Amino acid sequence: MKKLLKNYISTFDGLSKEVWWLSLITLINRAGTMVIPFLSLYLTEDLGFTLSNVGTIMTAFGLGSVLGSWLGGKLTDKIGYYKIMVFSLFVSGFMFIALQFLKDIFSLSLGIFILMIVADMFRPAMFVALSAYSKPENKTRSVTLIRLAINLGFSAGPAVGGLIIVGLGYGGLFWVDGITCIAATLLLIKVLNPKKTRIQDNIIVDNPYSAYKDKPFIIFLFALFLFGFIFLQYFSTMPLYYREIHVLSELQIGLLLGANGFFIFLLEMPLIKYLESTRFTKTTLILFGAYLTAISFLILNFTSWTGILIFGMFLMTVGEMIAFPFANAFALQQAKKGNQGEYMALYSIAFSFAHIFGHKSGMELVEGYGYDNTWYIMTSLGVLCMLLLFILKQYMKAKPNVA
Repeated sequence: MKKLLKNYISTFDGLSKEVWWLSLITLINRAGTMVIPFLSLYLTEDLGFTLSNVGTIMTAFGLGSVLGSWLGGKLTDKIGYYKIMVFSLFVSGFMFIALQFLKDIFSLSLGIFILMIVADMFRPAMFVALSAYSKPENKTRSVTLIRLAINLGFSAGPAVGGLIIVGLGYGGLFWVDGITCIAATLLLIKVLNPKKTRIQDNIIVDNPYSAYKDKPFIIFLFALFLFGFIFLQYFSTMPLYYREIHVLSELQIGLLLGANGFFIFLLEMPLIKYLESTRFTKTTLILFGAYLTAISFLILNFTSWTGILIFGMFLMTVGEMIAFPFANAFALQQAKKGNQGEYMALYSIAFSFAHIFGHKSGMELVEGYGYDNTWYIMTSLGVLCMLLLFILKQYMKAKPNVA
């Protein structure tokens, strides 16, 4: 047992202290994002909106995310990642608190749209900071550490969120989310002053290459969009499926969603370190992650046994553990050709487009065709994602150091 623990700890060797601080800031921030997994339940059960209304509001969520990611990337290249991170965290904290007072579909859609503009300016800035503070050989593991912080936060968040709903109602979630964003800002200002920290990787490019002309990167973005489209169903339509078909309580749903983060916390870093030592390319590993995620939807139609939900969540989690770190690493590698803010903004935007279309489409599919047919459609989109990744793999075959 002691040897196992020692081996686990050794997977974190070599990461800079700035990356550790970024991870802690991310953990504090993400531990408070209890609103997101419960947003569809809040809108339907507390405010009485229809599934179509929920889809509209979630579309506003995605549109704000796209604009915020694009704006964050532009401003990061112009004024630097630090100022953008501080502004985004601090202002979004107050906006999360204010969101609970919006009750009609128009004000909620507008409020969530503006909130996501501010909140998602953080993502490209954080990726550029992560790249700057990581040695080139540690980038995939640095990304994985950030994801561990995110998922540890998500692991605790939904479980605690379920308890808060039982004790304080949905309003308590908005307060906690806002306060944790503000707390993360204060920690960021204290520990990551860019004038006192050592940059580990020079990311300045004299003749930047436009991300919009990078063909492999564009193929990758389309595949990422499809992966995000099906992955996000676990945080919008899936909680409703748990409630309506398998009759789970908010606490049970929170624990099941929290298991996703717990699995990642335990297994992802050792898994990534092992996979980095294999001969598999990044594109191959992303493809395999997409395969597991697609299968996690398909198996739900095989049986009405509630235990299948745990197995499906586990398959999706392993798929996510493999796909996302290597997708991040691929994007950071390609970004060395040009302005990193632009590249990482497009990376974030691909996922934001998944928010725009994924949530509403999922809700509409469930309302029109039922859960079983929706899961078949998600599986098919997963297969299309795999096909694009296979094309990308073939395209990059002549450049193994990049793929």
